[in-house]
Amino acid sequence: MAPSATKPPKRDTSTFRTLDRQKESILPSKTRAHYPRLAKLSAPHVESFNSLFAYGGVGAGLLETAVGDIGRRVVFDGKTGGGLGGRNKLELWLTNVNVGKPSIENSRGAVSNQLFPSECRERGMSYKSLMQVRLNWRVNGGPIQFEMKSLGKLPVMVRSTRCNLDGKAPRDLIKYHEDPDEFGGYFISNGIERLIRLLIVPRRNHPTAIIRSSYTNRGPTYSQYGVAMRCVRPDQSSQTVTLHYCTDGAVTLRFSYKKNEYMVPVLLVLRALAEASDRELFERLTMGQANNTFLTDRVELLLRSFRRYAVHTRKQCLSYLGSKFAVMMDSPEDMFEEQVGEEFLKRVVLVHLEDGREKFDMLIFMMQKLYALVAGECAPDNPDSPQHQEILLPGHLYLGIMKEKMGDWLSAIKAQIQQDLRRMPASVDFFDKKYLSKVFQKTGGAADIGRKMEYFLATGNLVSNTGLDLQQTSGYTIVAEKLNFYRYISHFRSVHRGSFFAELKTTTVRKLLPESWGFLCPVHTPDGSPCGLLNHLSHTCRIIVDKVDVNKIPGLVASLGVGQMGGMGARTIRTEAEDVPDDDNAMDLDEDEGEEEEDELDSMDPVVEMERRQYMTVSVQLDGKVIGWCSARLAEQVARRLRQWKVTGSKPVPVDLEIGYVPPSRGGQYPGLFLFSTPARMMRPVKYLATGGTDMVGPFEQVYMDIACLKEDVVPGITTHIEFTPTNVLSVVANLTPFSDHNQSPRNMYQCQMGKQSMGTPAHNLPHRTDNKLYRLQTGQTPVVRPKLHDEYGLDNYPNGMNAVVAVISYTGYDMEDASILNKSAHERGYGYGTVYKSEFIDLSEKRRKGEPISHHFGLCAAESVAQLPSKILKGVLEFLDLDGLPIIGRRLTQGDPLYAYVDDVTGKVTVMPYKGMEDAYIDEVRLIGTDSGDQELQKIHIKLRIPRPPIIGDKFSSRHGQKGVISQKWPAVDMPFSETGIIPDVIINPHAFPSRMTIGMFVESLAGKSGALHGRSQDATPWTFLEGTGECAADYFGEELKDAGFNYHGNEAMYSGITGGEFKADIYIGVVYYQRLRHMVSDKYQVRTTGPVHNVTQQPIKGRKRAGGIRFGEMERDSLLAHGVSFLLQDRLMNCSDYSQSWVCGGCGSLVGVGLMGAKDVGTSVSSGKAVCTICGNGDKVEVVAVPFVFRYLVSELVGMGVKLRLTVE
Repeated sequence: MAPSATKPPKRDTSTFRTLDRQKESILPSKTRAHYPRLAKLSAPHVESFNSLFAYGGVGAGLLETAVGDIGRRVVFDGKTGGGLGGRNKLELWLTNVNVGKPSIENSRGAVSNQLFPSECRERGMSYKSLMQVRLNWRVNGGPIQFEMKSLGKLPVMVRSTRCNLDGKAPRDLIKYHEDPDEFGGYFISNGIERLIRLLIVPRRNHPTAIIRSSYTNRGPTYSQYGVAMRCVRPDQSSQTVTLHYCTDGAVTLRFSYKKNEYMVPVLLVLRALAEASDRELFERLTMGQANNTFLTDRVELLLRSFRRYAVHTRKQCLSYLGSKFAVMMDSPEDMFEEQVGEEFLKRVVLVHLEDGREKFDMLIFMMQKLYALVAGECAPDNPDSPQHQEILLPGHLYLGIMKEKMGDWLSAIKAQIQQDLRRMPASVDFFDKKYLSKVFQKTGGAADIGRKMEYFLATGNLVSNTGLDLQQTSGYTIVAEKLNFYRYISHFRSVHRGSFFAELKTTTVRKLLPESWGFLCPVHTPDGSPCGLLNHLSHTCRIIVDKVDVNKIPGLVASLGVGQMGGMGARTIRTEAEDVPDDDNAMDLDEDEGEEEEDELDSMDPVVEMERRQYMTVSVQLDGKVIGWCSARLAEQVARRLRQWKVTGSKPVPVDLEIGYVPPSRGGQYPGLFLFSTPARMMRPVKYLATGGTDMVGPFEQVYMDIACLKEDVVPGITTHIEFTPTNVLSVVANLTPFSDHNQSPRNMYQCQMGKQSMGTPAHNLPHRTDNKLYRLQTGQTPVVRPKLHDEYGLDNYPNGMNAVVAVISYTGYDMEDASILNKSAHERGYGYGTVYKSEFIDLSEKRRKGEPISHHFGLCAAESVAQLPSKILKGVLEFLDLDGLPIIGRRLTQGDPLYAYVDDVTGKVTVMPYKGMEDAYIDEVRLIGTDSGDQELQKIHIKLRIPRPPIIGDKFSSRHGQKGVISQKWPAVDMPFSETGIIPDVIINPHAFPSRMTIGMFVESLAGKSGALHGRSQDATPWTFLEGTGECAADYFGEELKDAGFNYHGNEAMYSGITGGEFKADIYIGVVYYQRLRHMVSDKYQVRTTGPVHNVTQQPIKGRKRAGGIRFGEMERDSLLAHGVSFLLQDRLMNCSDYSQSWVCGGCGSLVGVGLMGAKDVGTSVSSGKAVCTICGNGDKVEVVAVPFVFRYLVSELVGMGVKLRLTVE
């Protein structure tokens, strides 16, 4: 590319902040986090867990709300009293749940009883605190009695309000053996950091129109049309209801309760919710559309078909429902059917609403939407679109499990009492506290909620009686791997679609939809089976957790002209003259001024509504509650005014309110004005052009907004918002790819994965970590070329690679097929030098049964000096072990060397356990682990092994542009090519790596890195910094910088061969590129075997390096041998060295399985004394012995079992 005519302007460059980072390391802050954006990565996890205890410290937390929603359990005995039929009535319920902070009980001599996460990691224990609840009961409505019961120890999230690290500054975190940037968001289970992953679930409190062929399987008259609604209670538990359209005109309500499905006629539910005549129902469902015969016919048929139930009043409907669902609801015996019906409506039907009339209005709206879907007036909603999705937060899922387990405990107490009434009725006495205490003691296992929550965290399996309205039972938790820091932070921003969808054969759920723009990163998703299912949040996307106050919204909406539905379906529509003004001055009007021009509200003709869709009546809803009706034109004005108030703050409209106006259209999405303020929604900031302020928008409203990406995209009068920066669409890891806008998109996807697979600096508290396997890059560097976010997230503290001088040249034959040549001197200087740490816990208490005294002790024997040791122990053991039986720090171990020793008191035998690893390792740490009380003999230790991993041939490296390859040769520096200035490259790659991959970003990084190294400053590599059409090009900008430093403008240099000393005919492209060393190393993967275990059925070698298996010689390897003309080698590979066997074959009938020995007199007779005879044709003269693969014999026997005869031709 030729130089530009004018010199590009200098861009903002930043220093490496070396002194600032050094100051932060030497003197960490006492008050604030060094990198606040880094601390916000785990905000959805930490804040959702904190919401269990209080909303911002005000009011009751979700845990108290959930406990109150559990309800009461009622039991009657057989004795006379004041209850039902003279029997005594016992009521049980829970209140006052209390969760403390983690502490160690019964510790002796401890300075503090506080328990910190670092101790749990080092000891391999769980980080949990005591949970207590008040169990209340009363008999026959008498005085309330209670007991404080322990619910076990509840696992606590790190850095939450119940964690001892809450509010700690970086300096305090270091004191407690944590990283200064520790942001929490995970649990510690048996010393392993685990987190509850974010899952995608349907949007709450919003009816979704669905066309699904599987709906027809519900019954003979069921159609494919339905409207589903996931309703969420105040304690964040959910209940989904679905309206089904039937071909006979009926509409049924389907719900699932305790994993059983139930169908109820929707009119039965409507009449039970509110007193409504047939005429009112007809008017409400048709909304004045008397000319719409499709709708009126079906509503009339629906009303006529309901007459067969012979229920006419609300009380009769409630009694009917109560009689059908009394057993399902497990209602008390003294509860009337009408009361059971009320409880059914409260716990099952639209549980997000409390008032019966509100539920009635919402069910009417759902039916209207269902009829519109059947008639083709509206399109089905896409359940795979983020517009109709939200996030299942870890704290809410955690609470849902706790709530169910506490309810199960109360049910277990009730079941125990009922069992006693059946077996020993005389022993049951509700007035005897000793009896009740005995019952509570028997059900103590069900009361250990902490143990059940610990099982959930350790396995990710959901053991639930109800299913919690979720579609999967496993995969809820993952290990927060600290392979490197990129991988670690990605766990907290990852969002999974659900394991249920991973099994589907369709690719619909995996597609990248436009609705996800700005919320889900389009680049950061794995390639392979999880592609499109495991996504990551964009780095500015925020998940709402706190409860938003929207009490003023209905009044504000009403002041703008939105009216309520009248008694017989009358609607309130404002005329065009009464529309809300849209100028800036209108924002200063008071509510009273907006009401001065109120005129009489009239109902418009349905025909006019169809012709002029802007006057079509639409519903206005707030969090799934119908708060009014208005014309579509007015709804648009109301949405615009609410947004102005929201951004300016002139009215009490929360900034997190989502204002989704769906305009009327022919066959489009069902219209309406939908306002959302609930938690678990995704929101992101954009700039509001009208005021210049920040507007938080959600995925539902974004679909109908015009948001410009750049200033050039703004269309006056249409565009309302603009992105703060185009990079907001990318995730944190995707933003770290330099100049990603110059690359082919798959390469950016590869880098997101390889960046998380590279060896880096996982943590700074390595001496206090006991991970099973930990990778560490010893010579990490800060990149010369990096985006702005690299500094904002403080990633210089966790280097992930090295700056390498890379020459693009085909120098030898060792750089073909993405292989690269490594400068041997660079290797000796520490390029890519890594270390692997492995941990091993040894617990001697596992060798004895529970309750038995300690009989195993670490040590070589009972001797007190070396001279007293037996000679067999002295020989070769003391070189590795001390007298205490523990290894010597820093000692090098090879396979078979002593690792530790212990003595058995019973037998007096000394057992020396060897090191079983295949690689040489060094003893890095030996950790002695005691008990909580501290008065028990040492029984548990932890040994950390350090395994050096210098780069060797075959180890995998990659740039930050998806250019991955292995080291093929370590080339001596004297033979490497060199430039005129004496620069010798660290890495040589082949030019053929670029044309098909189109990773132009790597070319630009080479230029930028070279100029940055020459000028001593970092280079900004933020994507879309250099935009097309602006006259500024990355190559021109960095080329000018190179020219200023006296180097070639294009990055090429004349180079000389290190072997011949002659100059190359072509200039070589050479620059500085940041390289990553990946964890895929030959030392972990190479496997060689001559003989070994085989599969029991096929007799072929098994696979797996850990099981001494072999490497598969597959179809492509077979094809390569055939192509080389050495086909006979296949017999050696595929049979002789695999499953070689010999078998008899009858030459007459060609049978392989019908030949047997004839003439042998008994079992002990030698096989050779018998004669092989075909049992099918009776011929023994033509039986031959042939060599066949054993798997072929297995195939023949299977075919015989299926009745298929296989005939072989023997020559």
